[in-house]
Amino acid sequence: MAAPERRRTSSKGVKFLFGGLAGMGATFFVQPLDLVKNRMQLSGQGGRTKEYKTSFHAVGTILRSEGISGIYTGLSAGLLRQATYTTTRLGIYTILFEKFTKPDGTPPNFAMKALIGMSAGAVGAFVGTPAEVSLIRMTSDGRMPVEQRRGYTNVFNALLRISREEGVTTLWRGCVPTMARAVVVNAAQLASYSQTKQFLLTTGYFSDNILCHFCASMISGLVTTAASMPVDIVKTRIQNMKMIDGKPEYKNGLEVLVKVIRQEGFFSLWKGFTPYYARLGPHTVLTFIFLEQMNKYYKIYFLDQ
Repeated sequence: MAAPERRRTSSKGVKFLFGGLAGMGATFFVQPLDLVKNRMQLSGQGGRTKEYKTSFHAVGTILRSEGISGIYTGLSAGLLRQATYTTTRLGIYTILFEKFTKPDGTPPNFAMKALIGMSAGAVGAFVGTPAEVSLIRMTSDGRMPVEQRRGYTNVFNALLRISREEGVTTLWRGCVPTMARAVVVNAAQLASYSQTKQFLLTTGYFSDNILCHFCASMISGLVTTAASMPVDIVKTRIQNMKMIDGKPEYKNGLEVLVKVIRQEGFFSLWKGFTPYYARLGPHTVLTFIFLEQMNKYYKIYFLDQ
């Protein structure tokens, strides 16, 4: 008896392309929230007085001091991050997800989804760390006194200057916490999105459409925010740190955690929760909606499905 013919699927190149385009499209909408999140995480660093009391205070301060264009500072770095990190992680995740899907269409179980997500996230984070370092520095620059600002004009200027002034390896500063954050984010985000979507479809109240994708994404974003924020603040501070008397501000991620808890309180590990979720929630929603729609129309117009 002949084996059942498998349906044609998108090529690996298309999967990577769609992943990156989906992330870049979402970044246009959420870049201001990313900037506020980064500023909030650096506020009060080293036991200093907090610059921003709330997320709304941060937005107001940025608009007053830097203007409308100021809230889009670092957009070029945000786009490059998506072009590298998101392209890699979603492309790898989609490929592995299909590989472990049974011929009858049964998807991988939750544990396998989480493992696939963590693997995809770690590889993507390594590839995207240079853009991440540039983004953190560009979005944090406006909070510094004028004479202390780095003044990068765009992400490529940032990459070039960091390489020249601090060495190429600095582009991967904070790579370990960046990968750790990605492992947490992707295990939570990708697995919880797939699992939530699968659950919603079984309730009988949802069909596989944008409403279902939106609800699954918002739930996924909440889970991901709570799980990943402590690792994210470590990553942000390490990537933004400067050398003091020839020594780095922090030796490692553990020292960041200890100092934050000791000087700013335990719950400071979730500092900037609102803009983080406000950024991650819509970004997750938009990324998956764009991805689902591109896959849908690609199958209709190019695969005749």
